[in-house]
Amino acid sequence: MILNKYNDFYNGNCYNAYELFGSFKKEKGVEFILNAPNAYKVEVITSFNNWASGFMMNKIDDRGVWYFFLDNINPIYSYKYRIFKDEYNYHDKIDPFAYYSELRPSNASVMYDIDLYKFSDDEFLKNVNNSEAINIYEIHINGFMRPEWKKFASYQDLKEHLIPYIKKMGFTHIELMPLFEHPFDGSWGYQVSSAFAVTSRYGTPYELMDFINECHLNDIKVILDVVYLHFVKDTFSLTNYDHKALFEYDDNYKMFSEWDTYYFNLKNPTVMSYLMSSAFFFAKKYHIDGFRFDAVSHFIFNKGNKNLGQNDEGINFIKRLNYALKTNFPNLLLIAEDSSDFPKVTEKVEYGGLGFDYKWDLGWMNDTLKYYSMDHEYRKYHHNLMTFSMAYFYNEKFILPFSHDEVVHSKNTIINKMFGNYEEKFALCKNLFTYMFTHPGKKLNFMGNEFAQFREFDEQKELDWFMLKYPKHDTFLRFFQDLSLTYKYFKSLNSNEYSYHNFKWIMVDNNSQSVFAYYRESDEDIIVTVLNMMPISYQKYKIGVPIMGEYVEIINSEKDIYGGCNMCNFNPIFAKKEENKLHNMDYSIEIDLANFSGIMFRVNK
Repeated sequence: MILNKYNDFYNGNCYNAYELFGSFKKEKGVEFILNAPNAYKVEVITSFNNWASGFMMNKIDDRGVWYFFLDNINPIYSYKYRIFKDEYNYHDKIDPFAYYSELRPSNASVMYDIDLYKFSDDEFLKNVNNSEAINIYEIHINGFMRPEWKKFASYQDLKEHLIPYIKKMGFTHIELMPLFEHPFDGSWGYQVSSAFAVTSRYGTPYELMDFINECHLNDIKVILDVVYLHFVKDTFSLTNYDHKALFEYDDNYKMFSEWDTYYFNLKNPTVMSYLMSSAFFFAKKYHIDGFRFDAVSHFIFNKGNKNLGQNDEGINFIKRLNYALKTNFPNLLLIAEDSSDFPKVTEKVEYGGLGFDYKWDLGWMNDTLKYYSMDHEYRKYHHNLMTFSMAYFYNEKFILPFSHDEVVHSKNTIINKMFGNYEEKFALCKNLFTYMFTHPGKKLNFMGNEFAQFREFDEQKELDWFMLKYPKHDTFLRFFQDLSLTYKYFKSLNSNEYSYHNFKWIMVDNNSQSVFAYYRESDEDIIVTVLNMMPISYQKYKIGVPIMGEYVEIINSEKDIYGGCNMCNFNPIFAKKEENKLHNMDYSIEIDLANFSGIMFRVNK
């Protein structure tokens, strides 16, 4: 028998497979529906009867749909599928479509009625604007903040501590590192065992929904880091699911990933339907505001290696998914973590692109951190590391990321990457973030960057909040907060940054002094940024400016309230007309420029 309701799933055109497969509460019990085309027979085993014996499922569609209805039971029990290879050989597997699971090291799926929670964020969803300030705070839930007596933080902890912190610090978005269920804490969620079940480490699906709802009521958007490329090899999960390769490739070369996991078989239509439905599920059921796709270069090239050729299956999957998501959820943010030079990643699918809204600028990140970690005596020979990003910036829509990848595996944290002694590290790090927040592009920072944490990220420990007792870290946090709020407030810094008219270099080739100057422009004002990369201070330092007017210093990284030397420009500076132009500008101002300082001046138009 062939049932039409499953046609789209088997053709790879299904976006609601979570409504076709899984466990569902009905009036007098729970029904179980599974796709296992290669199974000899299937049983449901459950904690309802202490796992004593299985309930035989019926094959209701010749393509592999199995069904069973369990009478007189509420959805509060754990279960697995016992999948037989023949009459005697079987293995027990989780439900790929389960919404919830037991806490590791247990791994059984949990019956869960996903539709009982009621959101109250309609007004927020009607007024979403993704064109202006995007300042993302990336967190690992267990590594942010939690009481010492707790093994895991909770969504309730996030409601209590994270939301007010995000508002105070001027962030606009929270990016949650992967929440799909995963067996190993140390994978940080990147080695998934399911594409629908949120990990039980931090609470229930309803508690996650409640956290997201509370974020929306506080005008905070939530981005979910998703892993649609690969999954764990653990036998309880998706591998060899019905005794054949159902989710993975059956070719050993294509199957294995560099992370000791299995690649999803994106050539299999049912896997396409499974993964696309996962994205729709989180957008629809959880009200997620955006997705950050992990390891996009591997979707583009085979095993992420350009020399191995283009991954046509991966590109097809990404295009189809992104097009469908933007069609059904126009305000959904789609972000690519992509290290390749593949073109049109952030172009619309209908115009030949991959359909992402933004792409991480990993080239900018690498060049910038390389420059700031360099002995200042050698910076004049590597001036291009700071200027190159604007040569390609308009090719894509970029996010500037200082993510978790930069503060792990003995790479040092952002503050520790800075060259110099203790004092110089803080001065340079403030300079760095002045550069980041005034450079065109949206922003992303991993938790701890904002108060210059020295210790690398450890998923078993909360952030070193005790460091805020020390003046250097406390004043750094205030500086970061003021930068964030300044970026969020001024249109010059947060809108139209993908237009050539928004950014202009003033001083781009002064490698002898290692001083940079540029400006950002809106209809209302102009903001001029000056960066001094050397341990040399200047008085009455002259720079060109674009218009006549009164230039007011709005940020100076060396102000005393930020732990600096307080060599600032406290009074407005009036621009003077230049007879022969300066730095190709018609006007100029003279400023005091402290060593390692980052300064922002604002002038009304």
